[in-house]
Amino acid sequence: MTTPIHFSDGVSYERYMGRWSQRVGEAFLDWLAPKPGLRWLDVGCGNGAFTELLAARVAPSELQGVDPSEGQLAHARSRPALSAARFQRGDAMALPFPDRSFEAVVMPLVITFVPDPAQGVAEMARVLAAGGTVSAYIWDMDGGGFPYAALHEEMRALGAAVGAPASPGASRSDVLQKLWADADFQAIEVRQITVQRTFADFADYWATVLGGPSVGPGLAAMAPEVVGKLQARVRARLPADAEGRITQAARANAIKGSVRRY
Repeated sequence: MTTPIHFSDGVSYERYMGRWSQRVGEAFLDWLAPKPGLRWLDVGCGNGAFTELLAARVAPSELQGVDPSEGQLAHARSRPALSAARFQRGDAMALPFPDRSFEAVVMPLVITFVPDPAQGVAEMARVLAAGGTVSAYIWDMDGGGFPYAALHEEMRALGAAVGAPASPGASRSDVLQKLWADADFQAIEVRQITVQRTFADFADYWATVLGGPSVGPGLAAMAPEVVGKLQARVRARLPADAEGRITQAARANAIKGSVRRY
């Protein structure tokens, strides 16, 4: 069973997904290797986890973020490192900016949540200046790359509701390449990025997933005895080291391309 996912709590999202996003984001920016001084737009910026990396690493001349959730945007605005950034509420399929407003447009961990990914990519192309770059990264959902894939599988096995994005197929590398090609991007490149995260113990892992928008509501609706059964099944799939720490890997697909306009 699946349910829609709604992002509203920036603090819970930070622990659940923001830390994962920054781990992928570091490798992603190493791959992009952008020059400093560009005008950047973070589409689906959420609570500002990746936007903060941009501020720290790429020396943007301008940095803006857009997201549909006011709760997430409030958290982004509260980050001291983003005091110079500008954030506004908006839809990825109808970006609130004029044509050719930015030299670098990025969509981190978002494209599967866009109901019409092709329209979202077209909008990023529209607001991109000549010679600029549009890039994205997203968990490899079909390939088992989602950080909490084991938990999702065990929840579904027990009949629990698990949140699902609007366009899960957009996480595939071949689909991303087609989306970028259909939007007339040039010099398209893709790569996979694998990262790891270590939880102090199972209690740390469990407290983290309780705040996850894709699983939190489903867990809250489960009877205590079923939750206990779920915990036992998930624990068996997450081997701990001698000190009880649990290290999980996750894999994302990344893409970049440029639009030349004359």
